[in-house]
Amino acid sequence: MQNLTFKHTKKYCYFTYLAMSSVFSLPPLLFATFKETYGISYTLLGTLVLINFCTQLGIDLIFSFLSKHFNIRLTVRIMPLITATGLGIYALTPTLFPEYAYAGLITGTFIFSVASGLGEVLVSPIIAELPSDNPKGDLSMLHSLYGYGVVLVVVVSTLFLHFVGSKYWMCLTLFWAILPVISSILLMTCQLPDLNIEQAKAEASRSKHRTKGLLLCMLLIFLGSSAENTMSNWISVYAENSLKIPKIWGDIFGMALFAVLLAFTRTAYAKYGKNIHKTLTISMTGAIVCYITVALSQNAIVSLLACVAVGISTSMLWPGTLILMEEKIPYAGVSAYALMAAGGDFGASFAPQSLGIIVDKIALTEWAQNVGVSLSLSAEQVGFKVGMFLATIFPILGVILLLYMKKHFKKPNKQEIKI
Repeated sequence: MQNLTFKHTKKYCYFTYLAMSSVFSLPPLLFATFKETYGISYTLLGTLVLINFCTQLGIDLIFSFLSKHFNIRLTVRIMPLITATGLGIYALTPTLFPEYAYAGLITGTFIFSVASGLGEVLVSPIIAELPSDNPKGDLSMLHSLYGYGVVLVVVVSTLFLHFVGSKYWMCLTLFWAILPVISSILLMTCQLPDLNIEQAKAEASRSKHRTKGLLLCMLLIFLGSSAENTMSNWISVYAENSLKIPKIWGDIFGMALFAVLLAFTRTAYAKYGKNIHKTLTISMTGAIVCYITVALSQNAIVSLLACVAVGISTSMLWPGTLILMEEKIPYAGVSAYALMAAGGDFGASFAPQSLGIIVDKIALTEWAQNVGVSLSLSAEQVGFKVGMFLATIFPILGVILLLYMKKHFKKPNKQEIKI
């Protein structure tokens, strides 16, 4: 144990982020199975996403104000075990809740979401505190591993569901619970750096300019997370039920490719990226184009490619906002990271849930049925098209916010203390 260095700590944190990607990517792959097996509506499926991210949001807010009361090192090390426990309960739903499957899914979702919230709050600042020649690149690389983890989960899970059968989804979930257990063992063997629990420069943190900048970053990560997670949570169901693409191909060439491009883009920025503000602006603009294409295209292949392209466009919106915060607001500390995670999780809960509600509501209207007849679409397909079109509001507001933030951070801050 004494021979382990901070290089090992970095690798173990990377593995932890990859291992916990199953929490985000596995449930959407099972949505169609849950709907068919248990008759759960799109609104209730979207509510599982809402519970996931609202729970994370609660953890984020707790750490924003009460982080000094936690044993950070212990929390980091047991965090993956909480993930494994939640996935275990998720998998045992048919046994533990035979007549109330949805209650079991909610219970499992809540537990592994607690761990996800802890991971977002603690792993990024650990990476930021580790000695490095390229700290911004390390942060981008950390978040790229989420994408690679999603690819792994999507490909393996899709092949399993296709060749073994969706009725054995419980075994698949238990399999993915193994990775967090390994992660916890690794974290228990390595040394962790001292984290800046409070902001290192307390006087600087009281600056109105600084506080406003932090709130702007929090709003930006909300919009970016909304743009990313709306598609990542619904692309599997959208490809299968709206584009009528077989599930195995929709998941591999839809959700998996989405994650591949998301991961590759973050990796590329880690090595070659510069000018994060320009990168974020281009990303938001690209997301607008992609969502409009998804909504308006009548060609299933073009629409699927646009869904996948959202992965490129939105890849840097979450980690990029953290990089922007580190650049413009130094000495941020765990509390600031917790606020950023809160903003991101709120977007990741609000936007996918809203899409689920929109699809269900629109599909029941006479207008959707009439439009569907004229375009040879079902009412449900029309609902998805409308939902995807309305999702453009998030990147549109993101572009406007970035233009304002550029002016805000150019203003001299007379209250800021020189270090």
